[in-house]
Amino acid sequence: MSTDAEQIAKEAAPAGHSKLQWRILMGFIGGLAAGLLTYAVAPDAAWLQWVVTYITGPIGQIFLRLLFMLVLPLLFSALVVGIAEMGEIRALKAIGLRTLAYTVIVSSIAVALSLLLVNVLKPGQGVDPTAASELLAQGSASAASIVAASAESEAGVNAFVAIVPSNVVSAMSNNDILAVMFFALMFGIGLLLVRTARTQVLKEAIEGVFEVAMKLIGLVIQLAPIAIFCFMFNLSAQFGWDLLPRLAAFVGVVLLALGVQMFVVFPALLKFVAGKSPIAFFRETREASVMAFSTASSNATLPTSLRVAETQLKLPPKISRFVLTIGATANQNGTAMFEGVTVLFLAQFFGVDLSLGDQLFVMLVCILAGIGTAGVPGGSLPVIALILSGVGVPPEGIGLILGVDRFLDMCRTTLNVVGDLVAAQVISSLSREPADTAAAA
Repeated sequence: MSTDAEQIAKEAAPAGHSKLQWRILMGFIGGLAAGLLTYAVAPDAAWLQWVVTYITGPIGQIFLRLLFMLVLPLLFSALVVGIAEMGEIRALKAIGLRTLAYTVIVSSIAVALSLLLVNVLKPGQGVDPTAASELLAQGSASAASIVAASAESEAGVNAFVAIVPSNVVSAMSNNDILAVMFFALMFGIGLLLVRTARTQVLKEAIEGVFEVAMKLIGLVIQLAPIAIFCFMFNLSAQFGWDLLPRLAAFVGVVLLALGVQMFVVFPALLKFVAGKSPIAFFRETREASVMAFSTASSNATLPTSLRVAETQLKLPPKISRFVLTIGATANQNGTAMFEGVTVLFLAQFFGVDLSLGDQLFVMLVCILAGIGTAGVPGGSLPVIALILSGVGVPPEGIGLILGVDRFLDMCRTTLNVVGDLVAAQVISSLSREPADTAAAA
């Protein structure tokens, strides 16, 4: 196991995270209240347009541009490091390959399930179509280069071929996220296969890019309370009270999707694949679940998960340590589901009709982003913003969901951690390790 992974496992939730969440909540409530008051008192006032054009709009756009500036370096380095960290695959052979296959399959089920629920329940529909069209036009103009690149993208078989970039620099400049992530995936596999002193230096350099990108993302996220105030003021001043029932519907669908994965998909995997009683599993892992819910950090919960896997589930340490450490960054079902629900919800809210191809694009990006997204606050925010722009939805819409994100973050982190423990249980069962391995270790 790599020392970097062990170090991540020992890190607690970032300092000041709780205070930042409270500031974001205050910005959300303040912007919502100011916007609703303006909507009730002076919805068509001339000064409102001036404020949106010259104050709140530019502040929000600067915040989004900072995210867009950092998202591709973050995704590239995170995915490369996430694949390269699976260096144990060569040593563990079947165990590593099973872990990789399990991660892709279960993540695909999770994202497909979340997209299905959003399409069936349609939590984002019902707002004023005129107001949605106006804000959609503003958002499209503000992210013109990204949306234009999306509009000019290939279709059908050509779209599949275009995933493989002929020029990765051109793909980055055009914000072709799938092409960049394909290159990162291949690059990570290359680092996994070529184990020399030079490639180790290269891997450490890419890890340095990841650390710098995450540090800068952390600094940008400190501006989130101000940006969220501006986003919510603009949205609520334009949509009025239509926001509140739509927001409640969004929270309900996210919780329903997480609940189905937790209490339907996971028990089915435990019962029919691992041969483990779901009731016994949830009872034995409740300590890790409580830790994950309270800290909202997969990394901070990892030491507890490792101990629970060995002392409560009685899993072989060789397997559980590998699966749980990799899973802390590569098997984030809750995060992938949240990203998928958020993108489709905001598309419905703004009246953007996403084709089957668009939804497959969203699904694929969510799965790939889940491999390398760091278990830290704000890790998924740049991904959501970029996907929104890629499908022609105003990225300003993220202001709608960040105000309620603290509670949802606690819920999806719990799903992430439990999902990692389910993976460890399933892989251990499929690997048919001797029962006394844990005791011998």
